[in-house]
Amino acid sequence: MFDIGAAELLVIIIVAVVVIGPKDLPLAMRVAGRWIGKIRRFSAQFRSGIDSMVREAELADMEKKWKAQNEEIMRRSAALTDAEATAASAAPVMTGPAPIETPSTASAPVDNGSETPPDPAFKGSNHVQG
Repeated sequence: MFDIGAAELLVIIIVAVVVIGPKDLPLAMRVAGRWIGKIRRFSAQFRSGIDSMVREAELADMEKKWKAQNEEIMRRSAALTDAEATAASAAPVMTGPAPIETPSTASAPVDNGSETPPDPAFKGSNHVQG
């Protein structure tokens, strides 16, 4: 965050020992640690507040976009419904499922004489000739 190197940290420690003194240095470090903790908590709270405001603004924009798309879809649907109503006035309206078109010969097997007769040379015990 502050990008403090080893040399700068050594200078800060030497100045702190000279100015504060070795006796009061632990107390000063605790106070500095508390202040740094408070600053970090405040910055995290501030950052989360900004993030929530950005999310709310994005949601509001998306809601406007969705509302515009919904209105466009409703206009198209109304136009299609009007077109279907004018087309339906000329033709009868069919309700229910669509009829299934199947040929009547598809359900019954067809015997067209293509089956080969049994081989008379075969004399198996399970083969019935007739």
